[in-house]
Amino acid sequence: MYTDGACSGNPGPGGWAWAEVDGGFGAGAEPHTTNQRMEVTAAFEAVKSHTDAIEIVSDSTYVVNCFNDRWHEGWIRRGWRNSQRQPVANRDLWEPFINLVLERGNVSFRWVKGHAGDPMNDLVDRLAVEAATAQRLLTGDAPPKVLGPPDTFGTGESMTLF
Repeated sequence: MYTDGACSGNPGPGGWAWAEVDGGFGAGAEPHTTNQRMEVTAAFEAVKSHTDAIEIVSDSTYVVNCFNDRWHEGWIRRGWRNSQRQPVANRDLWEPFINLVLERGNVSFRWVKGHAGDPMNDLVDRLAVEAATAQRLLTGDAPPKVLGPPDTFGTGESMTLF
């Protein structure tokens, strides 16, 4: 399961997306958000939408390191404070996401380099950008067939979803 977040400006209009290899996808938008929030939302929505064991593949070290480097354990131990003793950013997203992942026990995370030619990473990037640009929900049971180029906020590029 690949995930990505996008934001035009930071903060600004944002989008998130997840997609399965040769499978379905989901994407959504927020009118005023940050890229980090969209990265977390993408992974959280992917986990919520699938009950089977899954691997989340993300170009966000923020998402992947939270779990693989166990940042969440320190946050919880310190009362939702980071290593600099500041409140954890995006706690409203992190707390339910972390609780769900820990409760399920069947979610793993892997980092992939963004914008490096990985077809699935490019797909979720395009979906997240389209969701952010159009400010709408996008879903499908099969991969979209036509996509615009990645990172094309406001260029008029669009995708055919079926």
